[in-house]
Amino acid sequence: MTIIDPNQIPSRTGSNYPDRFKPVVAGREKKRLGEATGLKNFGVNLTTLLPKSRSALRHWHTKQDEFIYVISGELTLITDEGESILSAGQAAGFPAGVANGHCLYNHNEQVATYLEIGDRTPNDAGTYPDDDLVAIATEQGWQFTRKDGTPYSS
Repeated sequence: MTIIDPNQIPSRTGSNYPDRFKPVVAGREKKRLGEATGLKNFGVNLTTLLPKSRSALRHWHTKQDEFIYVISGELTLITDEGESILSAGQAAGFPAGVANGHCLYNHNEQVATYLEIGDRTPNDAGTYPDDDLVAIATEQGWQFTRKDGTPYSS
């Protein structure tokens, strides 16, 4: 068992998205709690969204389940069905293989914090219904291409 203090875990900012998509998540900070405790089969991130920032581009995974739990603040969940407000204490799950793109948006002037949990099933792919982007999980990390398979240069 590994006990950690999340306040001692460094925050990770930025994104591995191609450059043209990075501004969308500029106000996102993640603390990789799962990695800090040595977890191998799934990840747990303590994620903070600054006002007017997003968690990700709207996406869905072919193999990876995702789950979020709002700790503080209020977030707008954007899916194919539209927008829903999530407040502290509420949660949402996104089963693998369900073609319903999702992302979170902090529409408020206050910081919002949530736990994000996802498995690490091999051969996953991410689809981005609103953008010309596909993500393929490889041993070297996520590889991004356009929907026609053309790679992004950065």
